[in-house]
Amino acid sequence: MRSSKSRSRGNKNRNRPSGGNIVNRVFDSSGPDGKVRGTPQQIIDKYNQLYRDASLAGDHVDAENYAQHAEHYTRMLAEAQREIDKQREQQEQQNRERQAERDRERAERLKAQEEAAADPSSNDGGKDDSTLVETPEQKNEQKGEDQPSKPRRSRSRKKPDESKKDDGGQDNKGDGGQDNTQAAAE
Repeated sequence: MRSSKSRSRGNKNRNRPSGGNIVNRVFDSSGPDGKVRGTPQQIIDKYNQLYRDASLAGDHVDAENYAQHAEHYTRMLAEAQREIDKQREQQEQQNRERQAERDRERAERLKAQEEAAADPSSNDGGKDDSTLVETPEQKNEQKGEDQPSKPRRSRSRKKPDESKKDDGGQDNKGDGGQDNTQAAAE
């Protein structure tokens, strides 16, 4: 049998971790007149509105209570914003350090490439020892053959056979003057 805890479907986990983004988190605030629900900024706005309403109604005790609730959430929101800004600054600093390291490495590679290009004696007479396959043109250059290879002759088309002509030297044409040699070949 299963325990009753594993069978309960409507019981959501309300014990969420306290970390995370407090700025967008929804809070349930138990104020003097009941619960106020929302993000910290929404709760601050609601308590400030209740403060103004209580002040206009002449209820200074409730007004002070609402002001204290609003101040509590204002401090909580300010602290969360400071933490977010601190994390963002740390992330930006790490990004700047990574970019500076990439720039240094890129500059070193470019400097090494420039030195290699400027000093042909250091790399076997200017030849690049890469892993690429050597082409026939490169082989000819190494042998000292400066003459290009002979160009290939283009293939000429064969002329149609003259043996398929009828007696009298006329083409083998049927109705409409169309050539029947293709039809006969098929």
